[in-house]
Amino acid sequence: MDYDVIILGAGPAGYEGAAIAAAQGKKVALVERDHVGGTCLNRGCIPTKCLLHSAEEHLSWEDARAHMEKVVTTLRSGIDQMLRGVTVYNGNGVISGENSVEVEGQTITAEKIIIATGSQPSVLPIPGAEFCMNSDDVLALETLPKNVIIIGGGVIGIEFAFMLSGFGVEVTVVEYCKEILPGFDAELCKRLRQMLSRKGIKIVVGAQVQAVECGYTVKYLDKKGEQQLQAEAVVMAVGRRAVMPEGLDKAGVETNRRGITVDDRFQTTNPNIYAVGDCNAKTMLAHVASAQMRSVLGESVNLAVVPAVVFTTPELAMVGKTEDAIKEEDTPYKTVKVMVASNGKALSMGAEQGVIKMLVAEDKKILGCHILAPHASDLIAEPALCMANGLTVDAINHTIHSHPSLNEMIAAAASQCE
Repeated sequence: MDYDVIILGAGPAGYEGAAIAAAQGKKVALVERDHVGGTCLNRGCIPTKCLLHSAEEHLSWEDARAHMEKVVTTLRSGIDQMLRGVTVYNGNGVISGENSVEVEGQTITAEKIIIATGSQPSVLPIPGAEFCMNSDDVLALETLPKNVIIIGGGVIGIEFAFMLSGFGVEVTVVEYCKEILPGFDAELCKRLRQMLSRKGIKIVVGAQVQAVECGYTVKYLDKKGEQQLQAEAVVMAVGRRAVMPEGLDKAGVETNRRGITVDDRFQTTNPNIYAVGDCNAKTMLAHVASAQMRSVLGESVNLAVVPAVVFTTPELAMVGKTEDAIKEEDTPYKTVKVMVASNGKALSMGAEQGVIKMLVAEDKKILGCHILAPHASDLIAEPALCMANGLTVDAINHTIHSHPSLNEMIAAAASQCE
């Protein structure tokens, strides 16, 4: 064998896994057909967060894109440093056998192959879908349209709506479900939708898009019947679908309608090949992909506790179960809420809207935590830590929290669970 491990895809899971495996003393090959960093760094998480920040700082679109490119370039350089000791192949990797991969005509072999090829934007099977931009296209725009319709009110759609609105674009979001951000706590989603509406973002829920016509007219059905909207551009943000390398059948790797089929250890139907991250479509989040990779490489990771964040202002974050899900299970629980307006640090930042909602079982273990607040992406870590390690709210209550800080809201919620 040429290598101990071949990793296909240099996104967060791929480059982190390659660095970890190399540190373990393994001979590692990393195959990437584009830039290292994957979608997350080059077309997803990092670029959008740069643009969201720039919108809040009132930069021009041109200056915002320059800032985005600078950050992305800097982080790519950092990844290159991480990958010292790893052999990187630039090109398209094709599975050519049970233990082999072909890259631009060159065949390499390994005892273990880990597929981490990520995902790409999904497209609704509707007439006129070809007239729509996707999230990648928006990031590449040199100038922005005056107004835009976004099909899809999930995480990508809502973040892009908030970002584009910040640059002065008139935005309308059309969502199929009865509320935006399906999977998040319905009460907090409603609060966020109302906040977005006050910012001038129009949101239509319960709408089934039927077609997009030339001239950028979106036709949809709602409870009132046939409706239509028109704008200078349409963005389709209806989720993502797995990217799977060619040749899986040659290696006996089975797939399903969503992605590569894996077991609980992320092993495919070929015992030498594993698939982690978006390509197995279990949970399409960059940090989950990294966690799955670490698990494959032998680390102990609690994969049942997964925080998720929507980077609006304020941010929306969650970990664990929603209140609706707990009610369906008929599990005894207590709901505790702390309003952002009660926190001194938040008020000093000019933030008055939002709430922390903690759902706690009778044994004081956290069943779920939902945060609509400044820096929710940071605040969610403490309840996630408790949940991942089987700790009760007593662990929070026994910990001193600095003052003034946003973390005091987590402490305040926990204190109400005594």
